[in-house]
Amino acid sequence: MKIEIKTKEQHHNDLFFVCSLVEYIARKTKNDRGVIVNALGEDTLTKLYNLADVYHCENIDKVSDELITEKHISRGNYDNISGLTEVRIPTHFDIGKVYERLISTLSEENESANVIQILIEVFSSWIARKIDNYRSSTYYENNSYLTASYRLGHIA
Repeated sequence: MKIEIKTKEQHHNDLFFVCSLVEYIARKTKNDRGVIVNALGEDTLTKLYNLADVYHCENIDKVSDELITEKHISRGNYDNISGLTEVRIPTHFDIGKVYERLISTLSEENESANVIQILIEVFSSWIARKIDNYRSSTYYENNSYLTASYRLGHIA
């Protein structure tokens, strides 16, 4: 499936929606984010990205439930939220924005790269576990720090 050509603002908004949806589904099913992007697959993620302006008008529970059923995403045991009473838990939109910024930066650096392939790579990488650890400072670090760390292969 081809990725539609979008304005920079549309790209950021639509990528933000897809990243937030991945985070939402991962929390709902208690799965690692890499499990979710791989279960959805490149074609479905591309469709979600291309039609994000339509999907974001839908109830996120409805969209996520349909995807969970369609892609047979079973309940996992990855839970990065339970027991975090002393820590402010960021919303799926907060985390979606972190991923959107990182993925946008990486895709803008390589204009020939497929943004959905980058999304899958980032959500499947070591940095996703670091961002998911809400007891650490990683998820609220600035984007240039996260981008540099991602390129290095470890937290800088």
